[in-house]
Amino acid sequence: MLVGSPKVRMPPGPRGPAALNTLRLVQRPVESMIGWRRRYGDIFTVRLLVFGTGVYVSDLDEIKAMFTGDQSSLRAGEANAPLAPVLGSRSVLILDGPEHLRQRRLLLPPFQGSAVERFREVIAEVAEAEVARWSVGDRFRMRDRMRELTFEVIVRAVFGVTDPARIERLRSALVAVIDSQAVLLVPGALRRDLGGVGPWAAFQRRKRAADALLYEEIEHRRRDDDLGERSDVLSLLLRARDEDGRPLSDAELRDELMTLLLAGHETTATSLAFAFDLLPRHPRVLARLRDELAGGGADYLGAVVSETMRIRPVLDAAERTLTEPRTVCGWDLPAGIRVYPAILAVQHRPDLYPEPGRFRPERFLAEDPPPYAWIPFGGGIRRCIGAALAQAEMAEVIRTVVERVDLEPVRPEPEPVVIRGITMVPRHGTPVRVARITG
Repeated sequence: MLVGSPKVRMPPGPRGPAALNTLRLVQRPVESMIGWRRRYGDIFTVRLLVFGTGVYVSDLDEIKAMFTGDQSSLRAGEANAPLAPVLGSRSVLILDGPEHLRQRRLLLPPFQGSAVERFREVIAEVAEAEVARWSVGDRFRMRDRMRELTFEVIVRAVFGVTDPARIERLRSALVAVIDSQAVLLVPGALRRDLGGVGPWAAFQRRKRAADALLYEEIEHRRRDDDLGERSDVLSLLLRARDEDGRPLSDAELRDELMTLLLAGHETTATSLAFAFDLLPRHPRVLARLRDELAGGGADYLGAVVSETMRIRPVLDAAERTLTEPRTVCGWDLPAGIRVYPAILAVQHRPDLYPEPGRFRPERFLAEDPPPYAWIPFGGGIRRCIGAALAQAEMAEVIRTVVERVDLEPVRPEPEPVVIRGITMVPRHGTPVRVARITG
């Protein structure tokens, strides 16, 4: 039975038209998700523009089943298809089934264990150089500064590029594509060139320029005499072979590099911007963090990272598309519908996190949250490959900043959260003032 048939009985949810629901979710995602769960429970239906009808789920057992059970009827790549114009059709986020597993196996090694520890040196060096440029009285949007910082980390650690001129060329071209995410919300019928004018044509020009640089970097690295000794991710991927001895094609490399850039640069920068909105507004938390860092401890630093990503996840939900009917929370859902493990709603459940709207990192010191109650990186075989790198990057940058400077929020109220493209961001970019240099 098709989604939208009058005989399909769906879980309750907001009755407004798709345009109104989309506007509400984009402008007030935190309030919308928490309010909808409070009103309708652990499963509710929302009609949205572009993405269609979706069912949001915040029941932990159901989320576990979606993340760890049989994936043959759950298509995460299909659900991520709106990202294909940016990421490419061979991105690990877009693929499903055996091809997804092949790509994932090839991508995983550079982001595990000792590899992440090597990246910490790059992160610390870039963070220290950034903070060294700040002076008392400087005012800036923290998200802008963090985007510059995380871009350089990604380009150095993933692309293996250290030449400042090449970094700037890549920054100019690639960030232009990332900043065009809003075009992904344009319905397919409007994605036309229109004689070289209009938003879709402009996006295509930016993408062609970015792709040319990415293929240039791939070819440059392939010809590098010391390719076999290099430890950057691009070099490791060029040397990688699957079970049949096949390397990644240039098109696959391009798509995975763009995926790592979007997933590892934009999202981490946004999480850091949220952290630097929260920390100055919670002096008790900031004082404890500084005390423990001064004493050589890092447990509370890790808790600050975890609590930031709990209260301000960058994604409101993960995505799965059903390829066959499935019973979820007692509701018989038809094939073709999107089911969303509701990251934001889960991480604000008061039964899991008392006073969920309060920024309390110590909650992560007492005991670990229940399984699938903290899911900013998703879970199962679709869990974010760069999760360990993102957490390490957040920890090193927060450490560097709080040890060196005092920041003051420019705006009196905490940053409102909005959705831009597909991610939740601080509406004003977290404007701050450097009040004091401490280190």
